[in-house]
Amino acid sequence: MNWATLVIVAYLIGSIPTGLILGKLIWKKDLRRFGSHNIGATNAWRILGKKAGLLIFVCDFIKGQFGVLLGACILGTPGAMVMGGLCAMLGHIFPLFVGFKGGKGVATGLGVMAALMPKITAIIFIVWLVLTLLTRYVSVGSIVAALLAPILAACFKEPSVYFSFALAAAVVIIWRHRENISRLKAGRENKF
Repeated sequence: MNWATLVIVAYLIGSIPTGLILGKLIWKKDLRRFGSHNIGATNAWRILGKKAGLLIFVCDFIKGQFGVLLGACILGTPGAMVMGGLCAMLGHIFPLFVGFKGGKGVATGLGVMAALMPKITAIIFIVWLVLTLLTRYVSVGSIVAALLAPILAACFKEPSVYFSFALAAAVVIIWRHRENISRLKAGRENKF
């Protein structure tokens, strides 16, 4: 029963569409109607401005952290912490409340990583920031950071369950960026 509670509650927390809610409440815009039609932080930054993008990033990041904390509180094991974080991330990507069409999982996944592996998260964030600033493509920074996560988890000899999360998150994030990858290859990706 505890596992079921963890999975359901973490998923539901992840499903809260913070970008959509805050966009409508504060900026009176539905992010699904503008730009990439994504409810995540990058589209919010482009459509609503940097303050909105940062606020939505932080809210989505916290959802990932909350999932890990929930796992720690309910079952108290590393596996439960990973499961809570993963379910929050999947809730963000496939939110129940908006027809399973959510963000790409980067901010929420980073929140999970920060709760599980803070040193690795700091490295990944710096790499993401540098690549995003150099290339002006958020997608390039996100894809490379996702690829780097399991490599660093292995190099730092993190517990296997944490490595498994980093690998799963990388696969999901890269899969969610498949359209961005196509646009990058075609030279049509939007710059930041």
